[in-house]
Amino acid sequence: MKHSKNQAFTIALIIVLLLNTFFSYGQRVTEQSNQNYVITSIHDIENVQKHYAELQTLDDTPRPQFAWMDTIAYPPELYKNNTLLFALVKPEYLNSEQVDYLVKSVKFPANSSEQTRTELDYLLKLQQSRTEKQIERVLFLAKIGYWPDANYVSSHKYYKKNLENLFFELHEVIGNEVSAENYPHTSKLLQGVMNDMRLMEFAVKYNLLRARPYQLESKLEPLKKINSPSFTSGHTLWAYIQAYTLAELIPEKRQDFIDLAYEIGESREIMGVHYPSDEEVARQLAHRMLMLMWHTDKFQRDFINAGTEWE
Repeated sequence: MKHSKNQAFTIALIIVLLLNTFFSYGQRVTEQSNQNYVITSIHDIENVQKHYAELQTLDDTPRPQFAWMDTIAYPPELYKNNTLLFALVKPEYLNSEQVDYLVKSVKFPANSSEQTRTELDYLLKLQQSRTEKQIERVLFLAKIGYWPDANYVSSHKYYKKNLENLFFELHEVIGNEVSAENYPHTSKLLQGVMNDMRLMEFAVKYNLLRARPYQLESKLEPLKKINSPSFTSGHTLWAYIQAYTLAELIPEKRQDFIDLAYEIGESREIMGVHYPSDEEVARQLAHRMLMLMWHTDKFQRDFINAGTEWE
């Protein structure tokens, strides 16, 4: 009798493990040409690299001797109503509970911390060494961005340019022949992803209100001042969430997309408008968002349709 109970327990355990594998957090569905479905896993996030790896080892807690710095937040007189409104839009793939969870899952180093001070010193060094070529590139990248409201109606004056920006990473990695017109399913997928990205960007920014680096360090001279809180970096968030999404559609180009996203993130540091921790947390948040999106029928359906354009 004892032996049969052990057998039953073993069988039950195997069933649970199999079900857990099938419904795993990172699963995705891809459609094959014969209309069968295959469950595979989303690619794990890459390890922290370059200067981010070193900076994140530093103490991020407040230092009493610099407590005055922790009283500084992004000034309310600089808030922009249009960016605040993005925090209220309806998510496309995520749900409200997931948005709240993700907002609460991130934090930035205290203003007075050793990490923030080291990050500010790092930005000062970038400022001293940035070249004219770098400045030209980062100012170009600063103008790239997809805004969901501009594609609500086709008569919007920025409608066409906005779709070009939506396909920026594809243009850089694949070529200019790839367009929203030629790849409508990919366009739909990216528009949905970017809708949730903008929601997430400003929900985080206005919940945490991190001061910009130049508001803590007077020696910093940004190439442009930004009218929204610093954390987390919107440019980096869209760069990585598109990179991770496109890397699943076109796996052989994964490293190219990741490298481009890194460049876009780093450009915000060279520009003097973001701390390195703004970029690294945005990278992690982008992957976290995609993992949650992946587990929805709506995302899987749109991803499958987009995948047919890349077979």
